[in-house]
Amino acid sequence: MKTIFQLPQLSQLLPAVLLLVAAAPARAQDLQRGEQLFTDCRSCHAVQAGVNGVGPSLAGIVGRKSASIEDFRYSPAMKRSGITWDAATLAAFLADPQALVPGNRMPYAGMPNPRDVADLVAYLAKAAAAPH
Repeated sequence: MKTIFQLPQLSQLLPAVLLLVAAAPARAQDLQRGEQLFTDCRSCHAVQAGVNGVGPSLAGIVGRKSASIEDFRYSPAMKRSGITWDAATLAAFLADPQALVPGNRMPYAGMPNPRDVADLVAYLAKAAAAPH
């Protein structure tokens, strides 16, 4: 049977879906859920300024250029990426870090649930911006 149209590949839809999810306004429970999701990230990252672990501090992440913390050793791939972190780039990175920055050193496969990604991004945007 011949089809009239072809469905786009998931990889073609993912960026648009992530942009829509990341741009959605955060609800209070989204921030709480995002904080719960961040507990998995805490083993490597902190939202406090100057607190680097295995991963760099995420303080001030929104609006910051990638690989810009001077006392953290970033992968060559992250240094070359030229990314400025905003809701859309954070969402894309959290969903599939190797797709956005191939060769980065973060040992994380990605977060497949778009709602989880949106909640975590909303939490990071608030928590990482607050003074600690």
